[in-house]
Amino acid sequence: MYDNMIKIEFQSKSQNESFARVAVAAFVSQLDPTIEEITDVKTAVSEAVTNSIIHGYENKDGVVKIEAMIKENELTVIVMDEGIGIENVSLAMQPLFTSRPDLERSGMGFTVMETFMDNLEVYSERGKGTKIIMKKNFKSLS
Repeated sequence: MYDNMIKIEFQSKSQNESFARVAVAAFVSQLDPTIEEITDVKTAVSEAVTNSIIHGYENKDGVVKIEAMIKENELTVIVMDEGIGIENVSLAMQPLFTSRPDLERSGMGFTVMETFMDNLEVYSERGKGTKIIMKKNFKSLS
């Protein structure tokens, strides 16, 4: 059981990425994070949401869902979409790989998420969408 949790849904519009980032940052503030920790979480959430919008829905209408849970001093953030899915997750997670070179994407989204969070899991199925689970541990409040 979690100590606290939130669920957010929003349209897959790029202007909602900043809302998602700030909402999760506000939620995690109860753990009294450092500025660096808040920045790490915001950056990782931003990358995951941007991936859903640009790659999952290819900038078409859809819904991005975020769940954030806190248990003790660990934050879990799940970002989900019901977009086109990822054909080869291990290939997509390689640094510099991009499925959208036409958009001049850097291909560093998953690398950024892995760098700023303590744990990253990606589940995807073609035609059914993608689920990204990120975890980060914070210093103890005691």
